[in-house]
Amino acid sequence: MTTDLGGSLLKLRDIRKSFGKLEVLKGIDLDVAAGEVVSIIGASGSGKSTFLRTINAIEPADSGTMAFDDKTFDFDSTSGQHPSERDLQALRSRIGMVFQSYNLWPHKTVLENVTHAPVRILGKSRAEATEMAEGLLDRIGLYDKRHTSPQRLSGGQQQRVAIARALAMTPRLMLFDEVTSALDPELVHEVLMLMASLAADGMTMLLVTHEMSFARDVSSRVLFFEDGVIGEQGPPGKMLRDPQSPRLRQFLHSILHDDLSQAKAGGLV
Repeated sequence: MTTDLGGSLLKLRDIRKSFGKLEVLKGIDLDVAAGEVVSIIGASGSGKSTFLRTINAIEPADSGTMAFDDKTFDFDSTSGQHPSERDLQALRSRIGMVFQSYNLWPHKTVLENVTHAPVRILGKSRAEATEMAEGLLDRIGLYDKRHTSPQRLSGGQQQRVAIARALAMTPRLMLFDEVTSALDPELVHEVLMLMASLAADGMTMLLVTHEMSFARDVSSRVLFFEDGVIGEQGPPGKMLRDPQSPRLRQFLHSILHDDLSQAKAGGLV
């Protein structure tokens, strides 16, 4: 079904998701314009990662409606219009997602990891996929590692390859789920710099992050998730400097305290 997005690349209405009796998402409404960078913050268990997974239907919503690009997906079981698996696969091919764990194939080289999906899913020739992949690997500074096993790369390098693999599908939207949380502190910067360059190029991005400085400097908007709903949202400067809700103030205080403790432990202060 086609739809008029009214200038938005992504529209979500009353998105809900439960696992058994646990309701994780309790009615999410969100519009994301093309080129926006939306950072999602909140405590563990607030629904952030599940929310990203409903967008590319790794965990399809139980109810609600999503409009993406030129399609509307109705997840309301009362309508009898659940999207088909074919439709969901087409959706996933246009939305890139990068996880905390790199999920690279250890038995394939870096180049083979990046070319696999464009050949198998998009039907690109091996030569075309290789040319694109090598261009992406050159951009992220890993061209010379293209014939290397991912297991021989650092965590930061593996995460950059995972981002390149997602970009090889030429997505309209990129989702990042705490992609730096498993990295050593000295490797975080190289991944964040790559993500910042994507934002500067106009890539539409939604990211779950605890990197408050990145959210402040790169985001168009920040969402604060609490208990399965968006508790507060707004421009990053206002959200992070002048939080309106006690829950957000408490969360930001705890993040600042954790960052200071890590810095002291590392001898940085």
